[in-house]
Amino acid sequence: MNVASSHCRNGVFLASSVLFLQLVFALIGPVAAQEPTVTAPPAKVQQLIGLLDDPEVRQWLASKQTATPEAQAPSTGLASRLVAQIKKHLGGMRDAVPRMVPEWQAARERMASDMQNHGTMPVLRGFAFILFLGYGAEFLLRYFLRRGAGRSAAHDGWALNAFTNIAPLVAFAIVGIAAFVLSGWPPRLEAAVAPLLIAWIVARLLIAVASAVFKPAATAAATSGAEGEHATLAPDDARFWFNRSVLFICAFAVAWAIGDLMEALSFPADVRDLATAILGLVVLGLAIDTVRRRPGQAVMAGRRMLRNAMIVAFLVLLWLLWVAGMKVLFWIGIYVLGLPPLLRFTSATTRAILDTSGTDGVLVLRNVLIERGARLVIIALAAAWLAIVFRFNGSTMMQDDAFNRIFRGILAGVVILLAADLIWQLAKEIINLRVNQASVEVADPAQLARNMRMRTLLPILRNFLAAFIAVVAVLMVLSGLGVAIGPLIAGAGVFGVAIGFGSQTLVKDIISGIFYMMDDAFRVGEYIQSGSYMGTVESFSIRSVKLRHHRGPVFTVPFGSLGAVQNMSRDWVIDKFKINVSYDTDVAKVKKVVKGVGAALLEDPELAPLIIETVKMKGVEQFGDYGVTLSFAMTTKPGHQTQVRRRAQALIKEAFKTHGISFASPTVQVAGDEAQSTTVAAAATRDAIAKKNAALAQAQGAPTE
Repeated sequence: MNVASSHCRNGVFLASSVLFLQLVFALIGPVAAQEPTVTAPPAKVQQLIGLLDDPEVRQWLASKQTATPEAQAPSTGLASRLVAQIKKHLGGMRDAVPRMVPEWQAARERMASDMQNHGTMPVLRGFAFILFLGYGAEFLLRYFLRRGAGRSAAHDGWALNAFTNIAPLVAFAIVGIAAFVLSGWPPRLEAAVAPLLIAWIVARLLIAVASAVFKPAATAAATSGAEGEHATLAPDDARFWFNRSVLFICAFAVAWAIGDLMEALSFPADVRDLATAILGLVVLGLAIDTVRRRPGQAVMAGRRMLRNAMIVAFLVLLWLLWVAGMKVLFWIGIYVLGLPPLLRFTSATTRAILDTSGTDGVLVLRNVLIERGARLVIIALAAAWLAIVFRFNGSTMMQDDAFNRIFRGILAGVVILLAADLIWQLAKEIINLRVNQASVEVADPAQLARNMRMRTLLPILRNFLAAFIAVVAVLMVLSGLGVAIGPLIAGAGVFGVAIGFGSQTLVKDIISGIFYMMDDAFRVGEYIQSGSYMGTVESFSIRSVKLRHHRGPVFTVPFGSLGAVQNMSRDWVIDKFKINVSYDTDVAKVKKVVKGVGAALLEDPELAPLIIETVKMKGVEQFGDYGVTLSFAMTTKPGHQTQVRRRAQALIKEAFKTHGISFASPTVQVAGDEAQSTTVAAAATRDAIAKKNAALAQAQGAPTE
């Protein structure tokens, strides 16, 4: 592909050079043939020619020719004026057919008159000097760039390869244009050669850009490195579109150069329109052939034929619009046909070329700027070109102030919306990057707290920025369309006050949420409880918070309804539980046994990192009817207290069983004789009361009787 594309580019450049030289010689050749035989015209003829060439005289004559019909034309509507303009345009082209050749001969004669005092050889030497300087600067810069890149130039990335191919052409353009401007050419010949030189330079630059875009995909089959990863098209498809893009670039460059050349040589407007219509037929044939041969997805033959027929019909309609002189509608049709696939291809190409796996903020910003910036530049240039076309070719429409204002407002609104989209994408990607970074688990408690706060606040900031950017963009678009946004803003303020009085609950929720965030009352991932609502904080909106209950349900609670919030996920948690033992249990022995259980918990590799202070017995909590209630407590990290408590209670049960410590339980004795059962029940009651009194007396330090 490198050799083929190089030969293709060299062939295109050679063909462009030959075409350029042929056009120049076609203009200069008759001069050289007529130079020995041309005699000076009489003084009055020279004076008449000078007056006719004067810009003010020509402008006055043109204004008189166009002012008379307009003055006599009755006042009609926009549609009538458009129809009249189309008829006049087509009639002028019909009348220009027999005058095509005489106008070229007249242009040669005018150039011969301008070059009487210069001669042919100085012009040719000056042209050769311009080529020598331009190509010399290009070859020197290309040589130094390739020498600096060395043998690893092919592995230095797509951007560097594209730069080494395009920068020398930019050097050629700068040096060539500078040499052309500084050379002393005849004015008319300079005006005629300038569009040819500009078209040549622009065509070479665009072909280099097309080569840089399609080269990664075209070489994907032969390489498996970085270039292969950048492939967005199949190799054969990339070669097809590269060759077609070269043909289209050359065709458009030639058509534009000839049209501008004819304008510089003072061809009448109807003759120029006829020439551009004929050149448009060539471009139309090339476009139809491209539609017929283009590669695409495998679809049914009937569907592909119908799609091709619709595209060909649309292309023919565009050519008819161009022939009819409706340039604004023509370019709108071009945008409708070509802009969506161009934007899709640009986005796919930039995503394939850019490194989207990085987490660096600068890298993310660069990717967004390149991807969205490319779309913004393409659409902005399209809108600017459409505005220029409308300025010079929409004279009939420009008489309607409303249409003119709406058209310009729409173009400005498109650019404003694209700029707003670029700003929003930058802000969104940066916020998403920070949220992802805050979601990474860290060991530092302070950093973990900061990350949780970032995960809480950044989504709210993202929603606020989205609403703010959308409102500002819409107001700017309305202002560009001529809508007075001052009263709109004032009315929105009054309406907002009325809505505020009618929606006090909503305002209360929003303001309460702001103060909850300022107080850092809770964060995403924390377990909170407020009244009958409890759960883990999942997300926020402007007016509410979502709580995921530990059993699964999700509560959406307005901020104004939260009230006092219990945050159970901050710093540490003290967990307490109680155990009932029989009255004959040795409390000191229980405390010693529980101390061993706490040591065992600290030796558990799974639970030890979760424990801040291990389980301990705090003492006797109360005396029950059947036993003594003992209190226990421990300190753990938030959210892990249940896990540690369950393990501690299991170990305590096993330890009590090992050391003969019994839990308290009610005892009932049943006898067959009613009198005997009454006696037994009374005895049991007396024994229980006696044990309770003995325990109370021992606790108070009094002797037992």
